[in-house]
Amino acid sequence: MTEATSAGRFFIDLPDSDAAIALSGSGQTTLHKLESLTGASLVLRGLQLEISGRSSQLERAAALVELIRPIWEQGQLVSSVDLQAALSSLDTGRKEAHSELVDQVIARSQRGNLLRPRTLRQKSYVEAMERNDLTFALGPAGTGKTFLATVFAVRMLTERKIERIVLTRPAVEAGERLGFLPGDLQQKVDPYLRPLYDALHTLLGLEKTNALLEKGIIEVAPLAYMRGRTLEDAFVILDEAQNTTSAQMRMVLTRLGERSRMVVTGDITQVDLPLGHLSGLVEAAELLEPIEGVAVCRLTSSDVVRHHLVQKVVDAYARKDKR
Repeated sequence: MTEATSAGRFFIDLPDSDAAIALSGSGQTTLHKLESLTGASLVLRGLQLEISGRSSQLERAAALVELIRPIWEQGQLVSSVDLQAALSSLDTGRKEAHSELVDQVIARSQRGNLLRPRTLRQKSYVEAMERNDLTFALGPAGTGKTFLATVFAVRMLTERKIERIVLTRPAVEAGERLGFLPGDLQQKVDPYLRPLYDALHTLLGLEKTNALLEKGIIEVAPLAYMRGRTLEDAFVILDEAQNTTSAQMRMVLTRLGERSRMVVTGDITQVDLPLGHLSGLVEAAELLEPIEGVAVCRLTSSDVVRHHLVQKVVDAYARKDKR
């Protein structure tokens, strides 16, 4: 129950101690962040949150706490990304859309954390994957492009809508320098595929991931392994696609078989191809966007869900590139 008083205070009753801990944050960091964002004072007494301040501050703080209610009410920690996304929705008059966002749980991690899109553009990205057989996700580092695609793929596998997951990315150093690395080809390219393994471990745990890899239900392979294959009943994720050539992109897109979906992710500001080579991702996104069944999602620095400094780093380099 929520109750306002005429004495410049507002009270929000919390359901249990888990919700109180989730809303407060470690060392009350979440409450302090809420105070800095709204100018109101927030004090947690037992299972009751007291908000005090001027009328406008009270209204803003109470609305923000209510927007993130589905997170803390389930005992999930509220991150600074959650707060910034909610504040942005509040300031742009998109409260209703944001309420739908926090209710959209895709899966649960091995540690019991609910995995959901964190921003409205991420929500649109997840919806695009649900509706389309081919989805492109373009955006800077840290925007959840690969992680959300992997979460969605694992969910489809769990629901038996697909029979396997294929994760691939180009090894742009597949020439001389890669040749100096020890081991066979798979061992040489494993460092390039590590981010994909990390996402799987978060979702499934190390033991289950290894079991599915051994059975071939999940395949993590360099892009060169895709040539000549037809991928049926599969969810295919092509990661770091900005480093594909036009020919490589055409090759992998035409691997898509019956009852399969593909998600292609990349950051077009971080192309590592030799000078003068057009990124296959840039070309494909422009060429295929008008086709029905194809979606192109463009994420921005405001969708960064890593450390808060990552967004500032992305913005700083974007300003440099415009000079």
